[in-house]
Amino acid sequence: MRAHPAGPLHADVVADHASVARPTSADELNRLSPAVWPTGAHRNADGALEIGGVDVRDAVSAFGSPLFLFDEDDLRTRARRYRTAYVDAGARLVYYAAKAFLSTTVARWVTEEGLGIDVASGGELAVALRAGVPGDRLLMHGNNKSMAEIEAAVEAGVGRIVIDSFEDIVRIADAAGRAGVVQPVLVRVTLGVGAHTRVFIATAHEDQKFGLSVASGAAEEAVRRIAKLPSLDLMGLHSHIGSQIFDAAGFQVAAARVVTVAQRIWDEQGIEIEELNLGGGMGIAYLESDDPLDVPDMALQIGDIVGKECAAAGIPMPALAFEPGRAIVDVSVDGGMSDNIRTALYDAEYSVTLASRASKAEPVLCRVVGKHCESGDIVVRDAWLPADISPGDLLAVAATGAYCRSMASNYNYLPRPAVVSARAGELAVVLRRETLDDLLQLDPGA
Repeated sequence: MRAHPAGPLHADVVADHASVARPTSADELNRLSPAVWPTGAHRNADGALEIGGVDVRDAVSAFGSPLFLFDEDDLRTRARRYRTAYVDAGARLVYYAAKAFLSTTVARWVTEEGLGIDVASGGELAVALRAGVPGDRLLMHGNNKSMAEIEAAVEAGVGRIVIDSFEDIVRIADAAGRAGVVQPVLVRVTLGVGAHTRVFIATAHEDQKFGLSVASGAAEEAVRRIAKLPSLDLMGLHSHIGSQIFDAAGFQVAAARVVTVAQRIWDEQGIEIEELNLGGGMGIAYLESDDPLDVPDMALQIGDIVGKECAAAGIPMPALAFEPGRAIVDVSVDGGMSDNIRTALYDAEYSVTLASRASKAEPVLCRVVGKHCESGDIVVRDAWLPADISPGDLLAVAATGAYCRSMASNYNYLPRPAVVSARAGELAVVLRRETLDDLLQLDPGA
């Protein structure tokens, strides 16, 4: 969570029709929906928001604003819930998607809760290793991995490297051969499954940059090439259909199609697919009207469909793997597009509340905007907030979702916010706030 200072608050009245209904009372306006906010979020006797037993006013006083604030217990609970649900459904390993948010602290938390971590760059790999995550608990993605990144992954003993192109095959085989190891790999396949999500975060249709096409035969050709290379060990297939998905049907169709590919590989090449990684993208509630998938039910449905398809195809049931990200990290943010680009980039919608106090004032339809010199610097487009909002108030925005801190920038030369965690009324620094001195160190003329 990040508390947004409302001083000066830019709350422009929206003249057109809002996408959110007007609250019917002050109590409704002050209510924190359990579907959106962390399980420990509540208003204290002063009416102020508390996260993890910490009054957000105290957090801002100690660490400044804007600020990312994690509820550690909530994050750990979500991680355990996903691990239990998917392991019960036949998963070999559940990976936390590092690009949702990564630091050494969070890496240790999710590892302690039994998750692996999937990384998508050399930088993410370095953070995970610095946190002490064993190499075999890591999976490495990337549609254009550099040779240096591949060599670092091989040296670290990464448990799986996901092959995203024919060039990947050559590079990984070369790095593994020079290191004298056999590197386990997965082939990422594009299945032509249209997830019901925004076009920029749908990743399994044919016309996109990730993976090897099933329709063109590239995926099966990749399996043939890997089988000829002694430094590579094909563990299985990887599929990811998109992000912020609320409908289990897409996962079920993807599971059925990837099993068909596995059957064809067995029939034509005699190669058994031991593992199916069905990716992540499970949606979370940004708004109370959002209806995320029930985790245990979804896991059982996917496991059941894979089992039935394998039985019908006459091939062994492979181990499953999954990669939830934003569904585990549930943060609340404030500020502008330098620390939350998602509204401008994805048309993301959020729930926002007055966090420093409760108000009995009438609700006013507002637009919460950031401080940057951009007309598109909007945090929440349409929001009902109390009419007596004034400079010095704190606003909190729930569930920033995947990539928010990961895509933070120094636009307008603003330092990136701190990230802190709250647990049992105590605050701990996850990432310290950047300073202008930090930024000036990059300038050789300063």
